[in-house]
Amino acid sequence: MGGDLAPEATADAYQRRMARRKEVQQQRVGERSLEKGLVLVFTGDGKGKTTAGLGLVLRTLGHGEQVAVVQFIKGGWHPGEAKALEVFGESLHWHALGEGFTWETQDRERDRALVQQAWNRSCNYLADPNRKLVLLDEVNVALKLGYLDLEVLLEGLNLRPPLTHVALTGRGAPPALIERADLVTEMKLVRHPFREQGVKAQAGIEF
Repeated sequence: MGGDLAPEATADAYQRRMARRKEVQQQRVGERSLEKGLVLVFTGDGKGKTTAGLGLVLRTLGHGEQVAVVQFIKGGWHPGEAKALEVFGESLHWHALGEGFTWETQDRERDRALVQQAWNRSCNYLADPNRKLVLLDEVNVALKLGYLDLEVLLEGLNLRPPLTHVALTGRGAPPALIERADLVTEMKLVRHPFREQGVKAQAGIEF
């Protein structure tokens, strides 16, 4: 540990500890040479799942790579992220193929059809070697609602070229998807202004 957590009282002793720590870290980094396309899952009941996925989108675009975003369920509004990322032009393909939450649409069969449309579009991008990252936003919710079959999704992940990453967001990621993933982050809800203070969804925070 560094900073004030280190037990050394003198600057020289602290520097020696950090030098040893650097050597260990450099050795660990040097031993890890594998490169592969990753399956990254962001789930949980806390806020920040889509935001995490979009962070990957921005980072990948910043490296000059091509990205596709397919949003399941969402689609009733044009979020600030989509507007901001328009500057990347054809490097980013963004599709919001839902019509909102189930209590807004009130039409299961139409929701199911829209999810299928979104999945078909997703498969095209997953198989495209020109796309470095594919973000399937809220796809976990489509699985949870029964609008998309888990086995179909898992098979679709195998369409990817070896170095293509895919990020999947939404509450309730099923165990089989978590087992298949290379990275899983669960957002935990601690406090939320909508629930506890009655604060409405605000531009820049929720959309």
